[in-house]
Amino acid sequence: MTNNSHPAQAGHPDSAVSDVLTPESLRAALDAEFDRVLAQLSELVSIESVAWPAYDRAHVEKSAEVVAEMARELSFDSVEILTAATPSGEEGYLAVVARKAAPEGRPTVVLYAHHDVQPTGDVALWNTEPFVATVKGDRMYGRGAADDKAGVMVHLAALKLLGDKLNVGVVLFIEGEEEAGSPSFNNFLHTYRDKLEGDVIVVADSGNWAERVPALTVSLRGMVALEFSLTTLNHSVHSGMYGGLVPDAGMAMIRLLNTLHNDDGSVAVEGLVQNEDVANDYDEATIRKDSGVLDSTELIGSGPFASRVWSKPALTVIGIDIPDVDHSSNTLQASVRAKVSMRLAPGQDPQDALSKLKQHVEENVPFGATLEFGPEESGAPWQANLDDPRVAVAKQAISDGFGTDVVDMGLGGSIPFIADLLEVFPQASILVTGIEDPDTRAHSANESLFLPDFKSAIVSEALLLHRLGQSE
Repeated sequence: MTNNSHPAQAGHPDSAVSDVLTPESLRAALDAEFDRVLAQLSELVSIESVAWPAYDRAHVEKSAEVVAEMARELSFDSVEILTAATPSGEEGYLAVVARKAAPEGRPTVVLYAHHDVQPTGDVALWNTEPFVATVKGDRMYGRGAADDKAGVMVHLAALKLLGDKLNVGVVLFIEGEEEAGSPSFNNFLHTYRDKLEGDVIVVADSGNWAERVPALTVSLRGMVALEFSLTTLNHSVHSGMYGGLVPDAGMAMIRLLNTLHNDDGSVAVEGLVQNEDVANDYDEATIRKDSGVLDSTELIGSGPFASRVWSKPALTVIGIDIPDVDHSSNTLQASVRAKVSMRLAPGQDPQDALSKLKQHVEENVPFGATLEFGPEESGAPWQANLDDPRVAVAKQAISDGFGTDVVDMGLGGSIPFIADLLEVFPQASILVTGIEDPDTRAHSANESLFLPDFKSAIVSEALLLHRLGQSE
C-alpha cells in the first residue's frame, strides 16, 4: 500500500468569485481560468492509465500522482494515495483520497470520479492520437477526455472556484480501477471507511440528455455476466469424415445462443423484472443518429425506446472462443466457450437473474452436449430516492448551471460500485451527475468531451456544493 499523506498548502486560496454566488459570477470566474483547467485535463489525458493486468501499472501510478498534486493545490487537510487488496489478495490500483473537515453543523460531500481509462482499441480507427488531448471546435478528443478525467476536473475546478467560500466538508475520492471492474473497491471502502464517510456522494461518471441539455441520472441497470462451454466430442475431427452425423460444439453453441432472444430481439429468459413506465423517451431518429445503427437495421425490443435501455433487461453475446475465419479449417470443433452479459432492470436481484439465466441455458442445451459453467459476475441496479431533498437541490443547481431544465434520466449502463457505497454508507444521498453526451463515444474510438457542457458541469457542481451547505 502506498500512503503518501501530505498536508495541504497553508491557508485558503482566494476565491475567484464575487461575494454573491450566482451562475453568472461562477461562469465569469471559470472563463478567466478555463485555459488552466484545459491544460490540466490535457495533462491527465496524456497518461495511458489503463488499469488492466496486460498494461503497465506505472501509468496508473503516474496518473494518481498527478491527480494528487492537483489536489494539493487546494485547501484539503490531507491528500493521500491509497490502495486495498482485491478478493484474490492482489494489490489494487491506486486511488487518491483528499479530505477537508466540515464546518460545524454542515454536511460532508464525497466527490467521486476515476482516473483510469479504457484501452484505445484499434488505434487505426482514431482520427487523432488517443493520448494527446486535441481540441477541434467545441470538442476535446482523447481517451479519458470525458470518461472520466473530465469528472476529476469538474470536482477540482468547482472546488477551486469556491475557494474559501466552500461551506461543506469534502472528501475527494478518485478511483484508479473503475474501468477494470473496481475489484478492490468494496475492500477499499471497508478499509478506509473513516476517511471516505460522507452525507452526500456525488458520482461524476454519467451522461447528459443531449448537448446543452443536462440530466441527473436517477436509475442504473444492473448486470450479470456468465461464461459457459459446450462439448460434443472428445477431440476435434475432420468435418468431411463426420459432418452430417456428429454435431460439433460450434453448431450446438449457435443453437443455444439463439434461444436467448425472442423473435423481436428481446430477452427470452423468463421471470426477469421489466418496466415500461419512463418519465422521458427518445425519438427513433435520435436513437439511430446517436447509436450509429444502419438505416436498414431494425431496432429490437418493444415498448418506449427509453424503457428498452433503462428499465428492461438486455442480453449481449460478448465473446465466443471459436476459430476465426483467417485460421479456420474443415474441422468439427470438440468444445466451444461463450460469454454473455445481461443488463438488469432496477428492482432486479442480480443473483436471482443469474439463477434464471443459468436455468435457461441448462434447459436449452441441444444434442445432449455437455454444459460446463465458468466464471460469473454480478452488479446490482440502482434507483434514486426522488423524495430526498438533496436530489431537489442537485436538480436546481444543475438547471441553473446549464441555464435550462434538467432531465431525469435512466442509464442503460451499470455502475456496480454504487451498491457497495450504499452497503457501507446506507444513509448517504447518492447523486449521479453527467459530463458525457450522446456523441461522447466513451469506450470507443474518438472519445470526446463537449466543452460547453464541461464548463456548465463545473458551474453546476460549485452551485451544488454551496447550496448543500446552506440547505442543511
